[in-house]
Amino acid sequence: MIKVIVYRNNKSVYAFELSGHAESGPVGHDLVCAGVSAVSFGAVNAVIKLCEIEPIIDQGGEGGYLRVELPRKLDASIRSKAEWLLEGMLVSLETIERDYGQYISISEK
Repeated sequence: MIKVIVYRNNKSVYAFELSGHAESGPVGHDLVCAGVSAVSFGAVNAVIKLCEIEPIIDQGGEGGYLRVELPRKLDASIRSKAEWLLEGMLVSLETIERDYGQYISISEK
């Protein structure tokens, strides 16, 4: 199962963490894993390009782990844009969870 943890401060997303594998199909044909990967990496790439910042990224081992955190010192308007992009990612992940909840769970801290 893929576990998603969203970290918030005063209701604003400042980080997220993905761990595990969906195992909803054979390796290379796992649609849940592919969807989660596409949504999360797309959001991170959008934050980097559109906000012109480098988030703190930790990727682990043989895949199955990604942690992304926004830098602490950001201009308020840049932080707001980055947070909105991460909120958009979360909406997409929640849609995947709604349809494939046996393979992905989302929680917030």
